[in-house]
Amino acid sequence: MSSDVIIMLGSRLVVAGIATFLAIVLWSMTRDTAWMFIVIGTIVSYGEVVLTSLESLGVVRIDVLMVAGVSLFRVLFAVMPMLFFIIAFSILIVRRRVR
Repeated sequence: MSSDVIIMLGSRLVVAGIATFLAIVLWSMTRDTAWMFIVIGTIVSYGEVVLTSLESLGVVRIDVLMVAGVSLFRVLFAVMPMLFFIIAFSILIVRRRVR
């Protein structure tokens, strides 16, 4: 594995780890539904970073379940954080319009 890949994986793990830690701290401080979805999206995003890193190191295989030639796990981990963010932002928009 080349040094640029190692630096990229390491920096993604560190930055995503810090974001996830702060999201978990926020989770313990708030019970707001919208913020909970943002926290969940951040945690799932960190899971994607960890899973991608483990695959790059040869520890796990993500391409086990293929649907129409595309890895199901890759699609789920790429889309799920954004889905949680969409739900959170939608909740915030609906709240602002109701008031």
